[in-house]
Amino acid sequence: MDSVDSVDSVDEVVVVEDGVRLWATRAGEGTPVVFCHGGPGLWDFLAEPAALLADRAVVYRWDQRGCGRSERRGPYSVGRSVADLEAVRRHYGLERMAVLGHSYGAHLALQYAVDHPERVSRLVYVSGNGIDSRDTWRSTYQRNLRANLGEHLERWEALGRLDDRTEGEERERCVAQWSADYADRERALEHAEASATPWFGVNLECNKTINAEADRTAGIPELRAACERLDVPVLIVHGAEDIRPEWALDSLAQALPRVSRTLLPGAGHLPWVEDPSGFRTAVGDFLAG
Repeated sequence: MDSVDSVDSVDEVVVVEDGVRLWATRAGEGTPVVFCHGGPGLWDFLAEPAALLADRAVVYRWDQRGCGRSERRGPYSVGRSVADLEAVRRHYGLERMAVLGHSYGAHLALQYAVDHPERVSRLVYVSGNGIDSRDTWRSTYQRNLRANLGEHLERWEALGRLDDRTEGEERERCVAQWSADYADRERALEHAEASATPWFGVNLECNKTINAEADRTAGIPELRAACERLDVPVLIVHGAEDIRPEWALDSLAQALPRVSRTLLPGAGHLPWVEDPSGFRTAVGDFLAG
């Protein structure tokens, strides 16, 4: 989706202390905000929301280790990703910054804020799932996913049963699954194709490892207690038509002392695609506040 980025960006290489090389880029002007893409195991396709905020923020984007344009080398864990994000901050010489995370990236951004609150001016938590056990919302998500897949469900299931998918089959399965994330069913496949172009390949090892960690740690009392102590303004943004239930966010909102919520009507899991004006206003105003 980088083709939609109408502002000039500067690509750089961030070298982490263990030698892993991360792709990063920056564009825009204003308050500094670092984006964390979702996945895990995917790559940054957040050029579009970055462009929406380009006149209000300097947006720093990066591919997490093993993903996209970054070096494909582990180890993989949330803690390791937090350390990599800290390396991105140091590379750009940012004393404090806002952090915006989307989907799994929202969890990563939250964990970074918990671990480094002195470095975070504001946190934007986009399309995440809260801090309760994943079992509380997973069945609702899976039911909604299957419903939105519609005529593509059978093919998606068949591809999922393959032990060794080709790169083309992996992309086909991802496009089908991602199409379920949009409220506009007529344009869903088109939007999903755009998200998969250019295609950098899914790091399945990273995806499996970090998802297993997230399953083990979701809902632990320590995370809730850390959120209750987090003295950072937080904006929770969610699309009203996201197949991940909005009520799952109640657990996080109830724990945070300085939180506001924005529900964007008619938008799915990537709310800037289907409500760009609402997303720009909500996030831009929050960052400027």
